[in-house]
Amino acid sequence: MKQAVFGIVGWKNSGKTTLTAALVRELTKRGFRIATLKHAHHAFDIDHEGTDSHRHRSAGASEVAIVSAKRWAIIHELEGAQEPTLTEMLARLSPCDLVLIEGFKRENHPKLECRRREARDQTCLAVADPTIVAVAGDYETETGDLPRFDLGDVERIADFVISHTGIGEQAR
Repeated sequence: MKQAVFGIVGWKNSGKTTLTAALVRELTKRGFRIATLKHAHHAFDIDHEGTDSHRHRSAGASEVAIVSAKRWAIIHELEGAQEPTLTEMLARLSPCDLVLIEGFKRENHPKLECRRREARDQTCLAVADPTIVAVAGDYETETGDLPRFDLGDVERIADFVISHTGIGEQAR
C-alpha cells in the first residue's frame, strides 16, 4: 500500500508549523500513528557545540547516530551532495498511518494552504497549484471551489485530512 501523505503549505508566518503540530496532537489523540517531514530553506542543527555528537561531526564524520533509551537520530552531512528529494526522505521514514509534510510546496501531493493576515506574502498559492485541496485561514478569503476552514478549527481540518487520505478506512 502506498504511504499516505498530506501537506501543509503557505508563505512564511502563515501558521504552517502551528497547524501541523496541532494536527499531530489531534490525529495521535484519535489513535493514528503520525510522522512529519519538514522542509527548511536554511541551514539547521539538531545538535550543538559542546555535545559529543557535535564534536564527532566537527571532526569530520559524514554521519553521526545518537541513540538513547528514549529516542535516536541520525545526522547526515550532505557534503556538497544534492538535497534529498521528498520521495527519498519518505522512503527513510518508519511505517505509519500518515506523514504530514510541512513545506515542499512545489511537490505533487495533496496539500492544505494556510493563510494568515501576518504572513509575509498574501499571494494565493491555490490558484496555480491543483494539488492544493483545501484552504485554512484566520480571515475571510476567496477559495474558489476549495473547502475553507478556520485556521484554528483543528478538529474539522483533521476530519478533512482523514477523509481525503482515506486513513480512517485502514485496518489498524
